[in-house]
Amino acid sequence: MRRAHRSRPDNRVKVVTKHGQHAELLSEYDFSSMNGGVRGKYYERYRAGVNLALLEPEVAKAYPTDSAVSEALRTVLRATKAQRRPTSEQRMRARSAKGKRR
Repeated sequence: MRRAHRSRPDNRVKVVTKHGQHAELLSEYDFSSMNGGVRGKYYERYRAGVNLALLEPEVAKAYPTDSAVSEALRTVLRATKAQRRPTSEQRMRARSAKGKRR
């Protein structure tokens, strides 16, 4: 966030966020004086443990919880498992495993 030019009489500072939205902060929240703040410091760690998908409104209405979505996807996976063709990497692993058995 960027600090605005002047403080307001009620001890608030008007700021404009990165996306152009207006917000207000109390003047005692002066982050410019803080050391060690790094943008995106935990981003990779967060992304490694989180898998989000934005559902279309009609899908979200049919599957309102994360467990309902997961169960539906598991059902699809089980139903299509027999129909899926192995990837080239899976075929190579299968060939090398056959060679080791002989």
